[in-house]
Amino acid sequence: MSSAVKAGAPRRRPPLPAGRILVEGVSCALGAGLLWGLVFVVPLLLPDYPPAMLSLGRYLAFGVIALLLAWSDRPRLQALQRQDWQMACELALVGNLFYYLFLSAAIQLADAPLPTMLIGTLPIVIAIVANFSAEALPWRRLLPSLLVIATGIALVNSHEMALLDDRRSTQDYLLGTLFALAAVFAWTWYPLRNSRWLQQRPALASGTWAIAQGLATLPLALLGMAAAGGYFHWQGGFDFPLGASSGRYIGLMLMLGFCASWLGTLLWNRASRLLPAALVGQLIVFESLAAFAYAFILRGSLPGSSALIGIALLVAGVILGVRAFRGH
Repeated sequence: MSSAVKAGAPRRRPPLPAGRILVEGVSCALGAGLLWGLVFVVPLLLPDYPPAMLSLGRYLAFGVIALLLAWSDRPRLQALQRQDWQMACELALVGNLFYYLFLSAAIQLADAPLPTMLIGTLPIVIAIVANFSAEALPWRRLLPSLLVIATGIALVNSHEMALLDDRRSTQDYLLGTLFALAAVFAWTWYPLRNSRWLQQRPALASGTWAIAQGLATLPLALLGMAAAGGYFHWQGGFDFPLGASSGRYIGLMLMLGFCASWLGTLLWNRASRLLPAALVGQLIVFESLAAFAYAFILRGSLPGSSALIGIALLVAGVILGVRAFRGH
C-alpha cells in the first residue's frame, strides 16, 4: 500500500485485463477531452471579462463544488498525508489557475484560432517529453502516431488560421502567442506530474484526488479574488465581482467548475492511472477535437475539406497510438 495513504484506506481492486484497461482508459480520456473543450468557448462568450476573472471564477466554483463533495469522501481525504496536499496545491496552481489564466488571455488577445493551434501541439509535446522516462516506448513504435497527429493538427489549424482577421494588432497576436506558449508549458508539466503521482500511489482513488485538487484550489482562488477585487477597486475597468452579465458569468463558471474542472479532472485521473504517460499525452488530442467542434457549432458553420481530413488524421493517430502501447 502507498505510504501516502494510511492503513484502512479502501483496498485497490484487481487489475483489469489489458484490453479492458485500454478501453476504459481511452474512454476516460475522451470524456475529459469533451469536457475540457468547453474552456475554449467560454472566453468568447464573455469577451468583456478579464482573463483573471475567468480563471478565478472557474476555480472558485471548482473549489466550492469540491467542498460540497468532500463530506461524502471524508475517510479517504483524511487518509491523505502532507505531501499529497502539497502536490495538490502545486497542481492546482500551475495546472488550474495559471493554465486557464494564460489560455483565457491568449484567446481574448488573439481570438481562438491561434491559441487553439498552439494548444493543439500538446499531444505531441507531452508524448515526447513523457517518452524520455525510464519506461519509454521505442521511438519506432511511437513516432508513426505522433507524425499522423502532427499532420492532422497542421491541416485542422490551416483552416483555423485562415480565419484570422485584421481587427487585432500585431502586438495583440504577439502577446496572445506568448500567453498560449505559457499555457502549453503549464499543461505539459501538469499531466506528467499528476500521472507520476498517481502511479506512485495506487491506493489513491481518482475521485478523491479530484476533490483534493479542488479543495487545494479553493484558497488559491479566494486569495486571487481578493487581490483582483483590490486591483479593480483602485484601477477600475471591471464591475467587480460579477461584471455586467452576472447571470451568464455565474452560470458559465459553475458549468466549467463542475464539468471541466471536477468531472474532467476525475476522468483524467482515471486515465492517468490506467495508461502510460506517453499515451495519455497523445489522448489530449480529444480536447482539441472538442474545441474545434464547439467552435464550429458556435459559428454555425461546417468544417472545410482540409479540416475534415485533419480531424480524420487526428482520430487515426490516436488509434495508432493505442495500438502501439497494446501489450507494452
